[in-house]
Amino acid sequence: MLLDGRVIGVRDGDFVISVPMTPAQKEQIMATHKPDVVVEFEDGRSITAKQRKKIYVLIKCVADWQGYTPSEVMKELLKYDFIVSPVREAISADGEFSLSNCDRTTARLFITWLIEFCLVHDIPCGEPMWKLCEDIPKYVWACAVNKKCSVCAKKAELHHYGDDKVGMGNNRKSINHIGRKCLPLCRKHHTEAHTMGDVAFAHKYLLEPVIIDEQIAKKYKLLR
Repeated sequence: MLLDGRVIGVRDGDFVISVPMTPAQKEQIMATHKPDVVVEFEDGRSITAKQRKKIYVLIKCVADWQGYTPSEVMKELLKYDFIVSPVREAISADGEFSLSNCDRTTARLFITWLIEFCLVHDIPCGEPMWKLCEDIPKYVWACAVNKKCSVCAKKAELHHYGDDKVGMGNNRKSINHIGRKCLPLCRKHHTEAHTMGDVAFAHKYLLEPVIIDEQIAKKYKLLR
């Protein structure tokens, strides 16, 4: 059950929320021992011109890749797919949003979703995706699970980052990879990272390493 309410105060460090409901709704909620409550705060800031430009660049890339769907039609199709995706709860209750006046959080989530869509479907973009993304950790993780270089989107191998490097006493075949930091990189950028050092490399491409989880380890057939 999803009900709208508003925060009316704070009591002992907790929010006090007023939620209008019918007797039937109240009875249904009281029937559960510990009902879950989700509190969302509206961003309040409108989408920026820079965010809007990124979104239209990505939409055009998808439309060009498909080859026969006009960009305006593709925009509505992609918006719909985004609305019914698992990030749906971050949008307004009715699920609709406009690129002319949506909030910055929705725009950021839509950009992240579009980039992952391009990674999954191998859709080429006119410029590096790390320049378009607004959530670097999610972008790097999406690159890792899709085996795409986080710099150029070519086929990637896993670069162990910083103190979590393999070799020099850490045998790749016997160590536990889960929990170690990594960057998905193609052979060219993997070599560059080793040559210039991880910190300088990450700073150059505005990247952040991610932690190897079960999904990444399974993708690269790494031992636990």
